[in-house]
Amino acid sequence: MVLSCTDVRKTFGSNVVLDGLSLDVGEHEVVALIGASGSGKSTLLRCVNLLAEIDDGVIRLDGEDITDPRVDPDAVRQKIGLVFQSYNLFPHMTVLDNITLAPVRVHRRAAQDARDQAREWLDRVGLADKAGSYPDKLSGGQQQRVAIVRALVNNPRLLLLDEVTSALDPELVGEVLTMIRDLKGEGMTMVLATHEMGFARQVADRVAFLDKGRVLEQGPPEQVLGDPVEARTRQFLARIIEAGRL
Repeated sequence: MVLSCTDVRKTFGSNVVLDGLSLDVGEHEVVALIGASGSGKSTLLRCVNLLAEIDDGVIRLDGEDITDPRVDPDAVRQKIGLVFQSYNLFPHMTVLDNITLAPVRVHRRAAQDARDQAREWLDRVGLADKAGSYPDKLSGGQQQRVAIVRALVNNPRLLLLDEVTSALDPELVGEVLTMIRDLKGEGMTMVLATHEMGFARQVADRVAFLDKGRVLEQGPPEQVLGDPVEARTRQFLARIIEAGRL
């Protein structure tokens, strides 16, 4: 398994956000996390990337316990890319400088090596001509693709995507989803939290429905989204259908 979360618990004060959650993700697998707001999707991704400390349980990456206090979080983050719903690009830096900042400053990679790889990724996603541009000259979809490239430049073992289309205008969503679909075709292992049920159906190998901090139901997209077993899953999807999002 690339990622293994076992009995993970996370609380914020008296609020239990992850309540003994367990989830495995295999090599080249794409797992979509769905569920209502507050079900724990984003918190799980932050815990996996060690941006939030778990209270109990174990998270393993390639068999290594990355939640061991002795583990260097920066070394772990080199292996895990995380992309948020907001682009978080520095407005005063060019696209190329945004992408290479962490590899050079944090991970001590040679600047030219980082820049060469960044240009290669930008070319692959159709943004080679934007390397010298500033974020405010890009569309929302282009900014989000740059944010994804920034997460890919370290060749991560695992890519985490947290509602990466939710801040985009509807006509810009497609270009980001196409990029993610292409990454799947290249064998990237991904966990994505999404409200785009149609996209989850298309790109995910497995869909996990989170409810009250647990994985209540998981399986192939056609089963979980088309013929769910749990009553709570059916209730959630009925609301999604009613809102026209499935």
